[in-house]
Amino acid sequence: MYWPVGAPKVYALSKHATPRQKITESHDGAESTEPSTSSHAEEQSESNRESQDTSQAGSITTNGKTVSNGNDVVARESEIVDAKVSRGGGLFATITRSSVTIWQTKPTVALANVVRSARSMKAYGPNVALFLRPDALVVVVQTSEGYLISYSLATDSNAKVYATQLPANSNRHARKDSVDGYSSYHRTRSAVTDGGPAEGEGIKEVNIRFRMVIRIDAGISKTLALDDELVVATQKPAALQCIHWVSDNQRAQTSTELVSKMSWVAEKCSVVEMVHDRPMNLTCWITSDGRAYAVQRRSASNVDMDNHSSLFQGFCFRHPETKETAAIKTAINARYSLIAVGCANGGIDVYIVKDYMGNIPFSHKLRLSVSASSAGKLTFLSYSPDGYCLFAGYESGWAMWSVYGKSLANSFSIDRSVSAANGEEWLLGVKSGFWTGGGCELVLIGLADDRLWALDIARNALTGCYSPANISRGLLHSSVNLMLYKGHDVPDLTAVPSDMNLWQNIQVPASYLLNQWPVKTAVVSADAKYLAVAGRRGLAHYSTVSGRWRTFDDPEAEHEFAVRGGMCWYQHFLIAGVESGTSHQIRVYSREKSLSYSNIQFSEQLSASAIFLTISGTDSLLVYTYENTLLHFIIIPTATSVKLVQVGQIGFHGIIRAPPRVRAISWILPEAQLEHGDPSQDVATASVLFLVDGKLVLLQPSTNELGELKYDMRVIAQNVEYYNLLRDSPHSLPDTAGNVSIATTPGSPQALNDELGRSLRDSLWYFDGTHMNVWPDIQDVLASAPADLGRDLPPTVRIPTDFYPISALVSKGILHGLDTDLIQRRDVNFSLSRLAPRTSLFLPQLLRHHLADFNSPAALHLSHCYRHLPYLSHALEVLLHDILDAEVDNPPDPPEAALLPSVLSYLSSFPSYLDVVVNCTRKTELRSWRTLFAHLPPVIELFEQAMREGRLKTAAGYLLVLHTTDEQQDGEKFQVQEFARLLRRAAGKEEWELARELARFLVGIDGSGQTLKSALAEARLGEVGGEVEEMGIDGRVEDGVARSDFAAVGAREGDYFSLEQR
Repeated sequence: MYWPVGAPKVYALSKHATPRQKITESHDGAESTEPSTSSHAEEQSESNRESQDTSQAGSITTNGKTVSNGNDVVARESEIVDAKVSRGGGLFATITRSSVTIWQTKPTVALANVVRSARSMKAYGPNVALFLRPDALVVVVQTSEGYLISYSLATDSNAKVYATQLPANSNRHARKDSVDGYSSYHRTRSAVTDGGPAEGEGIKEVNIRFRMVIRIDAGISKTLALDDELVVATQKPAALQCIHWVSDNQRAQTSTELVSKMSWVAEKCSVVEMVHDRPMNLTCWITSDGRAYAVQRRSASNVDMDNHSSLFQGFCFRHPETKETAAIKTAINARYSLIAVGCANGGIDVYIVKDYMGNIPFSHKLRLSVSASSAGKLTFLSYSPDGYCLFAGYESGWAMWSVYGKSLANSFSIDRSVSAANGEEWLLGVKSGFWTGGGCELVLIGLADDRLWALDIARNALTGCYSPANISRGLLHSSVNLMLYKGHDVPDLTAVPSDMNLWQNIQVPASYLLNQWPVKTAVVSADAKYLAVAGRRGLAHYSTVSGRWRTFDDPEAEHEFAVRGGMCWYQHFLIAGVESGTSHQIRVYSREKSLSYSNIQFSEQLSASAIFLTISGTDSLLVYTYENTLLHFIIIPTATSVKLVQVGQIGFHGIIRAPPRVRAISWILPEAQLEHGDPSQDVATASVLFLVDGKLVLLQPSTNELGELKYDMRVIAQNVEYYNLLRDSPHSLPDTAGNVSIATTPGSPQALNDELGRSLRDSLWYFDGTHMNVWPDIQDVLASAPADLGRDLPPTVRIPTDFYPISALVSKGILHGLDTDLIQRRDVNFSLSRLAPRTSLFLPQLLRHHLADFNSPAALHLSHCYRHLPYLSHALEVLLHDILDAEVDNPPDPPEAALLPSVLSYLSSFPSYLDVVVNCTRKTELRSWRTLFAHLPPVIELFEQAMREGRLKTAAGYLLVLHTTDEQQDGEKFQVQEFARLLRRAAGKEEWELARELARFLVGIDGSGQTLKSALAEARLGEVGGEVEEMGIDGRVEDGVARSDFAAVGAREGDYFSLEQR
């Protein structure tokens, strides 16, 4: 789902140490009376209200280097110790040992800086940790001496600290006019002001002011900044202290609870790590003994009757078995209800939260590609804001996984000497980091570095807009551009060079990103002709045919709404769920008309905001809203536009408890209803499929005793990262009305629809983090799903992959996906990440599934649909190879249960049968040959059949098998008649390369050359010596070549008998 791309951007305060006379210092109240304890924090705050304002605007220099100047102390002082980002993502803060810096996220620039004086450093100690209130109004710094120094932040939306000044003659950037839309010449100068992403609002002014100092006498173990309070875990005694940000006459400003008083916490331990998740209202604690707890703060309505002073309630969900498995880091994923726990040995265990009563079972384990000693200690753990990716930082590198454990990228394969020479600390180890732009950028801090490294992240578009077209077409987006997969247009993907780029990069207009950065939502049409993006406000769309963007001419019209619930394309019409003020709508825009409020083609008011919308079939629109209701619209074309007509709705009250956690909804209509039924009755006959918390849930309609509609629910799959119902892809379904398909492209599955039938037309695909799983026919699932039948679901076809699959190219029988290559070159001083396309055949697994069910007609029908593929023979060869290896390693019991005979019988119906068998033979070990040929005719008969069919190279392969297995005719010694016949046929067809390889093989088995001379003489090819010279064979063989060693003879370069796959 997430892949780093390109080289990171580097930010630092300066390239050189700041002169001391230019620094404004803060004593942090150290010149006054001793700092108060937390119980007197309010009074201390009042006494220091008159402290000097130490805000100071600063500039930023990229590619900064660690300051040394021959003095390690200076370098250590400039080293970034910690960083935190606000909930909204607009600001973040960093600290060094003696300073605090406030940054704007985009454009990334330092806004304010405060440096602690020598008096403050001596009184309180250096900075060791940073905490930022979620609304970014208060910054808290923890010191080594157990103090908490807080600063208040004040912003003025109208004040700007920097202003970009461009030369008078630089009115526009040198770019095609089409980038700004068809009618950009109508824009005013203010609408097309040059600038980078998110620079439209300028750079805000921030003032930072000392607020108070809090002394924690018990020692600080960990601190957590929440909306209403600051939670401090103390050491001696082990306790939790809650300090409210604002004093209240109704309650005390501080409250404390000893850990020893919490009956659900193990004895003699303290809290060493705390992470809070606001959407789940859940906190995860890690204690000094390595246990992990799920904790909630008690409220006025949730008081412990046995202990009224109890502040927390929780449950231990993880007990370490050894010191190596003790928990040290944790992260919470609200989207999937997961908790990741990092262990002392570098491993990561993931648990699923089913309720708040302690039901948190183990889900899965994430494994590193290197040993724990090579990775070092786990230092940082964080889920992306949308929950699709987990990032882990280590002392010696970092790694990224998808939500259910598929490895996406890591830095452990780098040349560390090159990275160290280039000063690329982000590759050598990670101290901390945070996500910005909703997950489109990842900012990392090295272990001993004064720089911020911002990695651009390419995300699968379905993370922001779950659309069947996004899955089937393959669309990625970063914060500023789109990447569209073009492999659908390539006839033979297996023949594409590995360095050929199959992704089209499309830059989002700078005029749109100026105010609406980052790109949050992107969608592609089913035929890949149109694209659309949406950022903070408004939207823009693009034509891949003309290469032109359309953006709003009026900035006010662009700012008037925000996309909520996603977008989808119907022909050349863009359907979007929008939120405008307090109004919720579905709007339709035409690609053929400019974007403006007056050109909205259709608008439908909704009573609640949309969560998800998608096209189903050819003319149905499904909209799921926050009211837990699924709305069904029919799209009706008019003379110049389209309109939406609601024909039904389904309420899921009592079925879906949390609507925002639903990621996708599809439905499956019976064939009769789909082709001839009344659309208003679709809701009564449709089986509904939805994805929530990683579970794929099926709802099937039925009626109760009163004739009322009810739904039977069954979870059909777990750990689902995404799914694709093939009939939901408009470009892969026939037009049931008999009209021209609305989205037909050459090479798409549309061409296979008439032949695929039930084979894959109704297939359901989903990825579980390990395998791509397929139900070839969803109707089989529907027939087995009702609970009252007591049936097990049909097994899925599991397709293993060593890369992350983006989608299945059904028309090509291929899974395509991505890997990340981290490229280092010695001629440049930086590293960069590159997306590497990967493909894998899925046909062998599907064919094996049918053959294992003794359903050869289905297997023949499926392979017949792919007879046009140039690599079908290779797929059949992989099928035979996999089954042969399985039965050699684990012989079937009883032998009658063997699948190999059925596979060979199935393969015999293909013209390439002989080639498949011999190619598989020469790529397997000799021990497998006995098992294979036990179910085949004698090798000599296969040789004769190949000779009759004129397959000379195939016949040569069988001769090699014949010799290697010492299979002889009539029990006599090795004869050369077969070689002579083959040489004569090869000479007759002027296949001299084959003749040369045959001669080389005969020399290999008889170094004297007599066998070769006999074969040439029997073939009547003229003077023996002359023929030998012409073929380039001198009658000698090098020492050390085993004359009958199949592997040694075949390993020569260019040899047809090579064991290497061609």
